[in-house]
Amino acid sequence: MTTERPKAEAVPYRGEPLPHVPEDLVIPGVLNLDDIDEKQWVPQQENVWFRPLIMSISQGYWVNLLRVRKAGILSRHRHSGPVHASTLRGRWHYLEHSWWAVAGSYSYEPPGDIHTLEVPEGCDEMITLFHVTGSYTYVEPDGTAIGVEDVFSQIQSASDHYETVGLGADYVKQFLR
Repeated sequence: MTTERPKAEAVPYRGEPLPHVPEDLVIPGVLNLDDIDEKQWVPQQENVWFRPLIMSISQGYWVNLLRVRKAGILSRHRHSGPVHASTLRGRWHYLEHSWWAVAGSYSYEPPGDIHTLEVPEGCDEMITLFHVTGSYTYVEPDGTAIGVEDVFSQIQSASDHYETVGLGADYVKQFLR
């Protein structure tokens, strides 16, 4: 037996807001991939950019769009936390796994996973929405650490880029939570 709920009235909450709750963050048109101002794409390496959507200092995660316009190996890295990815355009995979991420697919990468990201020949552009918790440790094939990336390095890269392209270093602050 199911009990039907009464229809809710369209009345907004009128109570006191909870203290210390940050403002909502809404970015219109984020999936209009061909209509994004090029200045918003932060260069990561040649033919690789990211566009920040949110950067959580207090929780150590970031969500961004990663755009790659080259074939080949992008990076080999280990995750300290979980990663969620939704591929919006193109395709990519990890050399260590048999699956391929193609447009419209979702993938989950567990903490501790080490993998080598490759964009295949014939893929003119790959864009994936990544939600990264923790950090990436870039590693050699034997696992030797050669670099680290986290929310703080992402913020610094974005701030430096936005200053360079005339948006101002503070432009990144809109993504901080």
